[in-house]
Amino acid sequence: MKLNELFDNVKDIEIDNLMADSRKKRKNSMFFCVKGMMFDGHNFVEQAIENGAIVIVHSDDISQKHKDITYIKVKDVLKVYNQVADYFYGQPSKKLLMYGVTGTNGKTSIATMIKQLLADKAPCGYIGTIGIEYGNVRLDPTLTTPEIDLLQSTLQEMCEANMKACALEVSSIGIEQHRVDGIDFDVAIFTNLTHDHLDYHGTMENYFNAKKKFFDNLKSTAIAITNIDDEHGAKMVEDTKARVVTVGINQRADYQAISLQIKKDGIIFTLRCYGTEYRIQTNLVAMFNIYNLLEVIAALHETGMEMEQIIAKVNHIEQIKGRMERIDEGQPFNVVVDFAHTPDGIAQVCEYAAKITPKENRIIAVFGSAGKRDIKKRPIFGEIADNYCDMIILTEDDPRDEEVIDIANQIAQGIKKTNYIIIEDRYDAIRQAIEMVNMNDTILILGKGDEDFIYRDYGKEKYMGDDKVARACIHKYYFQEDKENDEQVY
Repeated sequence: MKLNELFDNVKDIEIDNLMADSRKKRKNSMFFCVKGMMFDGHNFVEQAIENGAIVIVHSDDISQKHKDITYIKVKDVLKVYNQVADYFYGQPSKKLLMYGVTGTNGKTSIATMIKQLLADKAPCGYIGTIGIEYGNVRLDPTLTTPEIDLLQSTLQEMCEANMKACALEVSSIGIEQHRVDGIDFDVAIFTNLTHDHLDYHGTMENYFNAKKKFFDNLKSTAIAITNIDDEHGAKMVEDTKARVVTVGINQRADYQAISLQIKKDGIIFTLRCYGTEYRIQTNLVAMFNIYNLLEVIAALHETGMEMEQIIAKVNHIEQIKGRMERIDEGQPFNVVVDFAHTPDGIAQVCEYAAKITPKENRIIAVFGSAGKRDIKKRPIFGEIADNYCDMIILTEDDPRDEEVIDIANQIAQGIKKTNYIIIEDRYDAIRQAIEMVNMNDTILILGKGDEDFIYRDYGKEKYMGDDKVARACIHKYYFQEDKENDEQVY
């Protein structure tokens, strides 16, 4: 694209790439001097030029200038970066039906369900915690909400692949760092707000305000869907220009679930929607998934899908990897793998375990807490597990440069009555849970979900993944399979 298509009174030169990371080699690129929490792009202009930048967009004065480089001074680099990226990639979000999902818990489940259930009506892409997916493309995850250039370029690629919609997880940090300012959302969904990311936001009020900005900035023709049962649900959308749609269980809502039946392998409830009642049956499990499903139903119905079509689809929803994933290898006990890494998330998974586990049996939990992240929630994790579990195994969960034993001891401060052990290696911790389990017990493996890596002080280390480890340990240590003779010993 020509530079003079993006700015007035500039040279007629060709721009092939955009970048905000000076370390990346991008030929004929435009470099944006973004000021972040740790680094200021203005300090890396020379490196950006070495790596291919021919245009520098900046807000502070630059003392050393090159004759063959074009410098464009603006008041707000991030604002301009969003505008340029949107235009540079052909305004892709205006061509797609854009669903944005924000909240502490449930973003991945809701976004992936929208993608799955919308598929027959309109090919839909997904961007979020578990990666980037559209058509036959499957890319590894980066950030929950990618940086501006990757986000806009991915949406462009979705358009080129004939996608008609996209479900995007919108994180509070992504909102605060203005990554979605250039995205034209048609539907915005609020799930819930509980303790998380306070290492970044500082207070729950700041965390709330970050989420609220997403709804405050919606266009008047958009739809804002909110969980009215959450204490922040009504306030989250009080200043939005969008049309508000509510979901709930305990309060009257536009989409309300009543007459709930929560079973080990599914949920049945009556959906009351605009004066009409529908019977909903789904293979999803746990109370919190009713809220997730209500928001999915509302999002699809409000954007034109017939309710009867939705009801037929939710009867069997494909398992979302690492989200309330029931591991079934024929063993006579329950194993659930879940991404839960917040106090509310862990509590809700534990509540489900309490419902499906006979009183005479045990709930065994395997979890840790991420290093270099909010340390205030660590003893809270211990308290929650202490209330529900009969045995707790504390282990690693992305320790980064912290010692696993130190993190585990901080969690253990909240454990008052339940027996617990610390096994630093995550594989060994899951193995120990499998070896000590009895028939009809429940094992909860929490925190990592489907992730196939562990963050250490030197970066990512390959990891089998909780689901694969659980399956392998069930066969090797519970069924004691003889691999050579391919026989099972019980």
